[in-house]
Amino acid sequence: MAKTAPLVLIVDDFEDNREMYAQYLRFHGYDVAEADNGQEALRQASGLHPDVIVMDLSLPGMDGWEATRRLKQDAATRDIPVIALTGHALTGSEHTAREAGCDRFLTKPCAPSVLGQEIRRVLPGTPPARRS
Repeated sequence: MAKTAPLVLIVDDFEDNREMYAQYLRFHGYDVAEADNGQEALRQASGLHPDVIVMDLSLPGMDGWEATRRLKQDAATRDIPVIALTGHALTGSEHTAREAGCDRFLTKPCAPSVLGQEIRRVLPGTPPARRS
């Protein structure tokens, strides 16, 4: 059976951000799913069980902090690494994100290549094949 590409769930309420990161990741061999709010992130994570979740923290309705807390409390999703990708660059934001359960913390603006490096750090042994 052929190994499938790692699945990344990108959660961001700004469509342009989702599109930019999704295009980059697909080009580099990842499968990508998208969600634009915390509730949708929980549904997608539960149904798809992605290999990693890229979570914006400022989301409408349920924010990324709460969505991450719920993911980490659920036995079915607690082991999925969560990378916070946020505009919250204030002192203490990284600490708060880690307390919520985020495994990594990146601030926006963030180059897609930097996000790709973080994804490879949380998914060791599964480097995607670059498409030509």
